[in-house]
Amino acid sequence: MKLQTGTNSIGRQPTKTGSKKSVTIQRHLGSIAQARKSKLPTFVRPQLATLVDAVPEGDEWLHEVKFDGYRELCRIDEGRAVFLTREGQDWTSRFGSLVEAAQNLPVRRALLDGEVVALEEDGKTNFQLLQNSLKRKNCATLVYFVFDLLYLDGWDLTRSPLRQRKNILQQILKPKRKEKASNALRCSEHWIGQGAKLFEESCRQGLEGIVSKKADQPYRSGRGRDWLKIKCSKNQEFVIGGFTEPAGSRSGLGALLVGVHDASGNLLYAGKVGTGFTQQSLKELRSRLNSLERDSPPFINAPRGAEAKGVHWVEPKLVGAVAFTEWTADNLLRHPSFQGLREDKPAAQVTRERT
Repeated sequence: MKLQTGTNSIGRQPTKTGSKKSVTIQRHLGSIAQARKSKLPTFVRPQLATLVDAVPEGDEWLHEVKFDGYRELCRIDEGRAVFLTREGQDWTSRFGSLVEAAQNLPVRRALLDGEVVALEEDGKTNFQLLQNSLKRKNCATLVYFVFDLLYLDGWDLTRSPLRQRKNILQQILKPKRKEKASNALRCSEHWIGQGAKLFEESCRQGLEGIVSKKADQPYRSGRGRDWLKIKCSKNQEFVIGGFTEPAGSRSGLGALLVGVHDASGNLLYAGKVGTGFTQQSLKELRSRLNSLERDSPPFINAPRGAEAKGVHWVEPKLVGAVAFTEWTADNLLRHPSFQGLREDKPAAQVTRERT
């Protein structure tokens, strides 16, 4: 059975929550396990998933499709919605249609966690399309897939079990009778006990992978093992430390020299990325990199000799998403392809993802 992003179409359906009105939800928040009275926080550091090789088994795990977009918290306070990156940067001005949809939710104060994506016609997420849409204000379909609820109308839910937080979230995002569901804000569906099947179907359809989460655990900021990510293909963020001149008919630049930080904060060279660019991205990258040029390489193991000839070294401030097939024995990328800049993640936090 075909799996579609944001729908329930494989096997058993996700847990249903009923059709109570949002007022009723708010009235009974005090009965939610570990919910506590609190003021709406300004910001909460997001919970992050750890990369693993295999899908965890058992009904204590719930599984979601992994989206390829920007992680965003949405803070709603008396009709005003603000979108915040994982580092707390205010990106509200970039998401006009999403802001309007969030402000129409039946809540007074809330803090949502989710991913902003751009959808292609076939329903797949496309990170470059998302970037282009934000830069040029084109007509790409932006969607905020919400997968967690941290706060609602006077109650802090971060200590409550994930299963209960998602139950309330589904009710909030469910339209009232005779109302049309918002296409801009969608609840990220989950499946219980079917992780392997969801992962297989996600990979078959060319999606990024899945995220598996402990259903009865609280929300814990930072990276841990209550949330696990399993990828269909290898991709992660890399710091840009240099570039080469273009050759032939190409303009802008030839390749990016990228790296990752080690445990001591040193930047380690990971190879050259010479594919995956568009004419527009080549032009924009060259413009931004020109202003960051420096005389010496930022890598502690920078390439030498012919490999370094003609390279323009830059301050390691820009972060790019890169897809690749493997790491070589020399800790270099095999067949890397550029996917786009990641402006939501500081360069200093980029390390090699390991299982």
